[in-house]
Amino acid sequence: MNKIVKSILVLSAVSLLSCSEENAQDHSHDSQTTTAQTAGKQEQAIAKNVDVAEFEKLIKSGKGQLVDVRTPGEFNRGYIEGAKNINIADNFAENIQKLDKNKPVYVYCAVGGRSSQAMRMMHQMGFKEVYNLMGGYNAWAKQHH
Repeated sequence: MNKIVKSILVLSAVSLLSCSEENAQDHSHDSQTTTAQTAGKQEQAIAKNVDVAEFEKLIKSGKGQLVDVRTPGEFNRGYIEGAKNINIADNFAENIQKLDKNKPVYVYCAVGGRSSQAMRMMHQMGFKEVYNLMGGYNAWAKQHH
């Protein structure tokens, strides 16, 4: 019984760390342009980690959709203007389907871990362009306050 409790605690700790700084930097300098199979034809899809300056340029272009994947509580404490809150921990795959897969998506969380995961999920779901904010809202807030 004691081993089971320890295993549950370890698993809980691992899941809580899913948005850690270490995860946020996972592939942080990688730009991925991959070939996705969609309806039998090949198309180039982009899943890219970007810094605050590039993220801001992308948002200002007005071409894409801005998504905050944090919890509603985190979102209510501060967010990037124009962001839509779609919590990654609450039916994310279903809720994200409401977005246009052909328009760029700019995604962020607190420090970049959850949004990096969201970017990979969206990429696999057929979104054409997904950009993840490295350092997340914390990095954004440091440069905008």
